[in-house]
Amino acid sequence: MRNGSAITTFIILGLTDDPQLQILIFIFLFITYMLSIIGNLTIIFLIVVDSHLKTAMYLFLQNFAFLEVSFTTACVPTYLHIISTGNRTITIKACFTQIFFIVLFAATEFFLLAVMSYDRYVAICKPLHYMAIMNSRVCRILILCCWVSGLLIILPPLDLSLHLEFCDSVIDHFYCDASPILKNSCSDTWFIEQLVVVCAVLTFIVTLMCVVLSYIYIIKTILKLPSAQQRKKAFSTCSSHMIVVSISYGSCIFMYIKPSAKDEVAINKAVSLLNTSVAPLLNPFIYTLRNKQVKQSFKDILKRSAFFFKE
Repeated sequence: MRNGSAITTFIILGLTDDPQLQILIFIFLFITYMLSIIGNLTIIFLIVVDSHLKTAMYLFLQNFAFLEVSFTTACVPTYLHIISTGNRTITIKACFTQIFFIVLFAATEFFLLAVMSYDRYVAICKPLHYMAIMNSRVCRILILCCWVSGLLIILPPLDLSLHLEFCDSVIDHFYCDASPILKNSCSDTWFIEQLVVVCAVLTFIVTLMCVVLSYIYIIKTILKLPSAQQRKKAFSTCSSHMIVVSISYGSCIFMYIKPSAKDEVAINKAVSLLNTSVAPLLNPFIYTLRNKQVKQSFKDILKRSAFFFKE
């Protein structure tokens, strides 16, 4: 950022100015945040301590849970602090830092969802070669590629945005978002805006194509199975991932299908609120309630804990 910038801080408007609504939103966000943190950390803990959960699917799930914890932590605590203190100002550096982590975690999550769909493809379509194809080394490389891809997506537009000058300080959102920040700039932001769109669409399209292609082959393979029991078992192994994919991509599609320009901000806030609070809360339950091994691991941990406290 240039030293000559007249604006050094932004003002985050948040979701509402109504004090009573702010209290309700604070309670809602605090409860969903704590539950999502507890749920996702529980999944991470179970996969770390249980030797039965060491396959590629659970390694990816562990990283997905970590991304959910990181993403919601990058968004929610800042707004909880704003509501509790009434101080809506945030420095430009802090704002760009928040954007960096939010986009990094979100983009990495989309790439990881694509990798998880490939993992399900190998498990269903090439079961005899699964352990050889999805070995621990391959899994680590794929996870690293997800993080590197997320980083490469954010760096070009972010680097250009750091040199902007700002004439307005109002951010009509409950966290720092790229669109309102670019609107606050006095500089020409056309190229940056186009670059942001290209990076976002590229991430969305590439990962969605990987997911769709994987599930086309998965569904074809499942339909060819001779018995209904086999088809049901095969489908259950990827049903949790399909639900999470539907929530993640569905919310993004809904965000960009707007009824009018007037409703753009309201819809973005509503969808962002769901993405940062409800989705990270639901995902641990989706994976645990629909996965026998995770449920069994959780029961075993509870039994050991109960036995330990009795002693």
